[in-house]
Amino acid sequence: MQTKAEILLDNLCFGEAPRWRNGVLWFSDMQDFCVRTVDLNGKSEVKFRTPCEPSGLGWLPDGRLLVVSMMDQKVLREEKGKLVEHADLSAHTHSEINDMITLPNGRSYVGNFGYDIRSGEPLKPTVLSRVEADGSAAIAADNLLFPNGMVSYGNTLVVAETRGPRLTAFDMAEDGTLHNRRVWAQLDNKTMPDGIALDQEGGIWVCSPRGDEAFRVLEGGRVTRRIKLSGYAIACALGGADGRDLLLCSTKVLDVAECRSKRLAYIEHVRVDVPGAAV
Repeated sequence: MQTKAEILLDNLCFGEAPRWRNGVLWFSDMQDFCVRTVDLNGKSEVKFRTPCEPSGLGWLPDGRLLVVSMMDQKVLREEKGKLVEHADLSAHTHSEINDMITLPNGRSYVGNFGYDIRSGEPLKPTVLSRVEADGSAAIAADNLLFPNGMVSYGNTLVVAETRGPRLTAFDMAEDGTLHNRRVWAQLDNKTMPDGIALDQEGGIWVCSPRGDEAFRVLEGGRVTRRIKLSGYAIACALGGADGRDLLLCSTKVLDVAECRSKRLAYIEHVRVDVPGAAV
């Protein structure tokens, strides 16, 4: 079954890293250098301006926001209404850092491109970084092909390898180290998994900027549903009062200059059958 999503919010530059929290969707508008919220009525607000393109979002146990700052390879932290440096990941990679997951204990895992897309550098494997709640950082895993969106359940972390193309799982030890690497779902070569979202039945919604649809996949690779979007599919989150609102970032253009000038990116919305997993 394929369903068409509806546009909830338009006039964005490039939406990324949607997160449902406290009745609204938080997301980064990367090419507008800001973090925004939108409710299910389409009311939107800029929460923070950022010095570089923002991407992954998370929260520390006390509610302070964390924001990935892509080009300067830092994770920023909210302090008294401002964003300050939380962790510097420049020792881990020379490329842009990207999406992030933050666990309830404040530990984050942060991906990166692994190569300079803008200069035409060839694809190469890279690392996944681990950032503790106090800002200390270490390499959590290596030999990943563009680690991007992530979800977790129990002691399992699932990472979207955009250039894999696959979803890769790890077991997380109590100290945050990763073990027992395995393929959770191998995807077809036309897919570039970007942002992902987990539901209560263990299905993962996947967005791929190679197409205009999001799809739900089970462990092992079986696709159970597809959602048609108005543009390229970038990232998604499950939220709403009952967890059954699938909210998606999409864009008509991928070129950075066009993103900033044309503002053809959207937040889209569709109802789904299975609620999102509790965070």
